[in-house]
Amino acid sequence: MQETPIFTDDTIVFGIIMLCLGFVFYTSAIKTGFWNKFYKIVPSVLMCYLLPSLFSSFGVISDETSNLYFIASRYLLPASLVLMTLSIDLKAVFNLGPKALIMFFTGTIGIIIGGPLAILLISAVSPETVGGIGPDAVWRGLATLAGSWIGGGANQAAMLEIFQYNPEKYGGMVLVDIVMANLWMAIVLLGIGKSKRIDRWFKADNTAIETLKNKVITFTEKVTRVPSLGDLVMILAIAFVAVGFAHWGANNISTFLTNNFESISDSKNALSSFGSQFFWMITIATVIGIVLSFTKFKNYEGAGAGKIGSICIYILVATIGMKMNVFRIFENPGLIAIGFVWMAFHAGLLILVAKLIKAPYFFLAVGSQANVGGAASAPVVAAAFHPSLATVGVLLAVFGYAVGTYGAILCAYLMEIASKV
Repeated sequence: MQETPIFTDDTIVFGIIMLCLGFVFYTSAIKTGFWNKFYKIVPSVLMCYLLPSLFSSFGVISDETSNLYFIASRYLLPASLVLMTLSIDLKAVFNLGPKALIMFFTGTIGIIIGGPLAILLISAVSPETVGGIGPDAVWRGLATLAGSWIGGGANQAAMLEIFQYNPEKYGGMVLVDIVMANLWMAIVLLGIGKSKRIDRWFKADNTAIETLKNKVITFTEKVTRVPSLGDLVMILAIAFVAVGFAHWGANNISTFLTNNFESISDSKNALSSFGSQFFWMITIATVIGIVLSFTKFKNYEGAGAGKIGSICIYILVATIGMKMNVFRIFENPGLIAIGFVWMAFHAGLLILVAKLIKAPYFFLAVGSQANVGGAASAPVVAAAFHPSLATVGVLLAVFGYAVGTYGAILCAYLMEIASKV
């Protein structure tokens, strides 16, 4: 497998991404034969994720030489959040109840406890895998994974600063992060196609979720019209004026907080993640969408605002898929084994608690991704159930930013203890 991909020009790479999306949507619209049976088993959103990963795995394209994920996450993600929140019923979101938060914090606890348990289990088989002293201590590197899997990139960077892991070995931890997080996301997306069966096994009550979806569907049907050119221009104007404002606000808030609060400017401090521009960009975009949902702008849902938002989300899904190279799973089997055990415990605990409290699979999937994937993938998974649910993913991801650094620090100290047992 070659180091440099065949195509490095993002114009071409974007064409391949859109080819993948076009293929999936074309074949998923076929109501008979092989493809009809195929998509009853494999959700179309998972295919939008997997096809780019295959192109990446075979060296046709690569996330490492492309800026498409950055563009999709910084421009299309906030645009989609605004457009898919336009028709939201905020009261119905709050009526979802406490199970969403319970599943989110279960996912957090699963990461905090799963790390030290993975070290204990792997050390029994391969002690050298979890060894090292000083800056080379493996637990220090795994602390960066804990930061990433409870909050995101900003929390991961904070853990690297706090625990001073050897930068030369940090790439190995990034590899585990990418492989395990993307593999788990693929499994979560696969579960969406079987969510009704899973909910029956959980004995879950989906009433509040269905009520929210039906309110949005009813409103959409009420205001649906054939969109004019003016409607489409206005939808894009709403989306990207909001994106511009979100970036402007995020830059100013981040700069202000970083310049005026030492606890935020210090990358070793637990509050440093609140200096993240990405966090504020997502937060502002969501707030704009919620505010607009109380105005006449929400009627643009009838002209296709939600559908355009969904297109943005699917492009983001495809660019996330580019990050997954299936062959890299075998590059560092020891660390991958730690990541696998860790993620398996996270998943197992979520399933156990969901079964006990009869939580819908939606809460399990979004609660997990709000931890492991953060603000970039939680809305993606939520929107895969229904575009109106994307806001739920964002709100939970905000909790991830808030508790991520503290949870990761606790996990790191527990892993230090486990590595010395």
